[in-house]
Amino acid sequence: MRVTGTGHASMRIDTPAGSILCDPWVNPAYFASWFPFPDNSQLDWETLGDVDYLYVSHLHRDHFDAAHLKRYVSKKATVLLPEFPTSEMEDEFRELGFTNFLKTRNEEVVELDGGLKVMIQALTSPTDGPIGDSSLWVEYDGVRLLNQNDARPTDLSTFAELGHVHAHLLQFSGAIWYPMVYELPNAAKTAFGKQKRDRQFDRTWRYIDDLKADHVFPIAGPPCFLDDELWQFNDIFGDEGNIFPDQSVFLSEYAKVGGTNGIVLLPGSVTEVTTTGATTTHPMPVEEFFANKVAHLEEMRERKRPIIEAEKASWRHPEVDVLKELKRRIEPLLDESIYLAKGVGGPVRFDLVGYDGESIESIVVDFPGKQVRPYADEKVRYRFRTERALVEHLLHIGEVDWVNSLFLSCRFSAARIGQYNEFVYAFFKCLSTERLQYAEGWYDEHERAVDAEDITIGDWVVQRRCPHLKADLSRFGIVDGDQLTCQLHGWRFDLPSGRCLTSVGHKVRAHRVGEEVAVAEAAPPAS
Repeated sequence: MRVTGTGHASMRIDTPAGSILCDPWVNPAYFASWFPFPDNSQLDWETLGDVDYLYVSHLHRDHFDAAHLKRYVSKKATVLLPEFPTSEMEDEFRELGFTNFLKTRNEEVVELDGGLKVMIQALTSPTDGPIGDSSLWVEYDGVRLLNQNDARPTDLSTFAELGHVHAHLLQFSGAIWYPMVYELPNAAKTAFGKQKRDRQFDRTWRYIDDLKADHVFPIAGPPCFLDDELWQFNDIFGDEGNIFPDQSVFLSEYAKVGGTNGIVLLPGSVTEVTTTGATTTHPMPVEEFFANKVAHLEEMRERKRPIIEAEKASWRHPEVDVLKELKRRIEPLLDESIYLAKGVGGPVRFDLVGYDGESIESIVVDFPGKQVRPYADEKVRYRFRTERALVEHLLHIGEVDWVNSLFLSCRFSAARIGQYNEFVYAFFKCLSTERLQYAEGWYDEHERAVDAEDITIGDWVVQRRCPHLKADLSRFGIVDGDQLTCQLHGWRFDLPSGRCLTSVGHKVRAHRVGEEVAVAEAAPPAS
């Protein structure tokens, strides 16, 4: 099995029974904030795109590059579709001219022509990607590969049960806006960033240890930031709180925990994977490339500057009445929302900075009041500040996912009182009736589910499944004193009270070992 690195989370997998192109991303994403690093724009994409199968893990724009897919990927390719709850991915592919689809069933192995086997695990909670994320397992002639990319399953047992894996490709770097955009003192940002960076690596080590593959490939990040306004987010300043470490840092950190089987794929690197080993050739020495990282970034910045400026010129739409359009599009969704609106629990304020860089229009999305209105000088728990032009553009194009556009762009600042609230971001990635109804149904089912099984961790008995996204706490749970941390997403809980310290809601059931627990009497049957 041959694996060709094509940048970020992208790769081409070649076997005698067929070829699969995964997640090709070349064009800037999220308001021209993210670019692939290392640069992959000069690869021979005409040849790389002539494949038998195409797999895109999810609709985040650093995985689903519509312009690139339309121009370079053969429309004869069969698209391997994850079993997602909505038809959005298939609809987008059809708009690009793709007509051949294999609609996989979740976690079911499919044997393709020539003995090539694939299996896709789809994650479908509202917090998984833009309503869905996935991983691809491939087997040919006894060689097995798992392309986990940036999916975060609760464990990897589904893949391990299919046989020993020889190549494991997974994310290790950050792909979020926290804590950089928050209006915090620099020391606090550094502390929170270091904490997040450490958690990212801890989660990666846990996945690697779970699967125990022969070879580990760090992929799916980091992006690079070439706009002068975002340049500081690149990990080139010795900031221990930067959440975007690169592949060379991965190898260094992996070695500290005993890892010796890491392989970096530069764009154009080729690895031949067999059941007994792996041989890799690179377009240039990996150490030399990363030793000159700053020079590479500076050269890319100058070369891509016209692209960034052209993108910026397209954002302004002064004809859009922002307040009126927000009311028209969001108020019907507020009326439909039960769980998300209750979860947000208060007004969310947007401060929109005008073209002059000084004037500000403040608009509130009032979740309890089910309306969008001008800010009325009230206290709000959640506030975002961004350019008015960005919101104009979102409204102009009818964007239904502000997470997959505005928030991942990092072109905003944020402030909040109290804990992180996942419902805020869940709502703003569900700005369509189809998405909102799915999310509401998911939370309804999730809230009603009762997890009766308990486990013991240290001196505490806790419910086995994390209240956040059902991670198995026997694998991901760590107790330090009276505090429980789920390492899958870093969520923390106060055990004596059960209170979640990371977000609103999500109380955990817990008591000390040997402590008597009152059992509620069953309610009498309805007459």
